[in-house]
Amino acid sequence: MVQKSTFVILAGVVFLFIPIPPIATIIGIVLIFAGVAMRSMGGS
Repeated sequence: MVQKSTFVILAGVVFLFIPIPPIATIIGIVLIFAGVAMRSMGGS
């Protein structure tokens, strides 16, 4: 079972490459931080 945080981080990386800055870039960074935070807290 893949952790939910992995999908959140991958979604963030995908948003970083969407060419509609700055909104997509901000969303991507926030999603990556959220995924890392979920992992560090030991969440699913």
